[in-house]
Amino acid sequence: MTRTARQLLVLTLLALPLPAHAQKAKPAAPAGTPPGLDRYVDSVMKAFGVPGISLTIVKDGKVVLAKGYGVRRLGDPTPVDAGTLFGIASNTKVFTALSLGLLVERGKVEWDAPVINYLPWFQMYDSWVTREITVRDLLVHRSGLGLGAGDLLWWPASDYTRAQIARQLRFIKPATSFRYSYAYDNVLYTVAGELIEAVSGQTWEEFVRTNILVPAGMTTSFSHYPAPDQRGNLASPHAVVEGTLKPVWPDTSAATNPAGGIMTNAQDVAKWLMIMADSGRTGDGQSLYTTRTARTLWMPVTILNNNPPPPQLAPLKANFRGYALGLNMSDYRGYKIAEHTGGLPGFVSEVTTVPDLRLGVAVFTNAESGAAFRSITLRVLDYYMGAKFDWLAAYKWVQARNDSANAAAMKASATARNADSKPSLALANYAGTYRDPWYGDVAIADENGQLMIRFTHSPVLVGKLEHWQYDTFVARWTDREVRADAYVTFTLDPDGRVASVRMLPASPDVDFSFDFQDLDLKPVKR
Repeated sequence: MTRTARQLLVLTLLALPLPAHAQKAKPAAPAGTPPGLDRYVDSVMKAFGVPGISLTIVKDGKVVLAKGYGVRRLGDPTPVDAGTLFGIASNTKVFTALSLGLLVERGKVEWDAPVINYLPWFQMYDSWVTREITVRDLLVHRSGLGLGAGDLLWWPASDYTRAQIARQLRFIKPATSFRYSYAYDNVLYTVAGELIEAVSGQTWEEFVRTNILVPAGMTTSFSHYPAPDQRGNLASPHAVVEGTLKPVWPDTSAATNPAGGIMTNAQDVAKWLMIMADSGRTGDGQSLYTTRTARTLWMPVTILNNNPPPPQLAPLKANFRGYALGLNMSDYRGYKIAEHTGGLPGFVSEVTTVPDLRLGVAVFTNAESGAAFRSITLRVLDYYMGAKFDWLAAYKWVQARNDSANAAAMKASATARNADSKPSLALANYAGTYRDPWYGDVAIADENGQLMIRFTHSPVLVGKLEHWQYDTFVARWTDREVRADAYVTFTLDPDGRVASVRMLPASPDVDFSFDFQDLDLKPVKR
């Protein structure tokens, strides 16, 4: 779950491989925290416009740092501290993978058994894939679904339940062959949550709480967005909306908690990092999970592209990159790295483990800057690996490059537009209800000479259709926090009636979870 001019910048950062420079000898890791770390974090926050950061470092079974920086909410001086809760989004995915691992340990699930053994109703678009897709396949982004496919079923918050989302998958056409290539998804983690509930008799939230969070000592964390009476020390999410950094509404939907629902803080994630760095052992020497499960979680399944970085990021060169079970696996300066990032509206984060150093680092932010968490994570890793590089300068360059590319794309689109063109039909003739097989209905209405579009399952997706050119309009969502305006193109049949409607994001910085491009809307016959 899921992302910093929206989550696109996070994806860009993820696409850059973690560094790897083979070392003939690894010197003993230094103790303590990197010198000048507080000043560095403050510089990062200032450079990338982040109000608050939570930073955790664990080393050799001890908490080196669990600290907050900045404020929980702009305009409020209340500081972030070690107990401040942040949404960690897709860093939740490894908790879902571990939940399945615990069920495997108990003999209730097999990694390579078909999903339909546990969810007989489950279907993918292709009947052969339905028969063949396994429990392991749910976690490794190689199902054949496209990037973010089906996310509009829950993003932004919809009226679909988790079970309904899982059942809608049978209508989503694959983008590639099964197990052919990597494409990040969230909806199959939703299916994994349904499987956990079917096998254990507990909801995903309750299973994670009782089998992972409580035994790990993460007693102030939540497996869901906390209820109003539980929101004391909670960071507010922030994002740039039409040029201004401001607090935004949090994503409180429970539909995809298995993909991105956990809320935690520095003091609790320190316990998790120590467990991850020590193959499942808790601080008191107990085993939360077996070393066999640890190896399974960290075993790459899907090979990822390993393109060389640009010269400005010269140290970023990996020997391998792969996706394991809820974790990205790579190597960095000769060390194996397990990491993941997460993104929700106003929250992005990164959690990293270096098992050979028994080192863990977690950076949570209450803004949408992947550049911020990467700058800090790599600075900390370099300190314990005896290396130096100016990551703050490097990620300033990354952000400037992305901003420039986005601006150029928007300028090119505006230049290519024929603003003098007219719609083929009177506006009233575009109005109607249009249906997509997997999403459902989208309504377009002529309201006093203004076309309005409404996604019937997603209350926030309501807005005006402004004419762009020919039979293409732009959906300008009424709630500007959505930040996902979209092109809406009508195709006409030979009789001059609307035959279909297709959509595309109107800007390259629209989050990939707005998978408008996958919709195939057809008129509902009256």
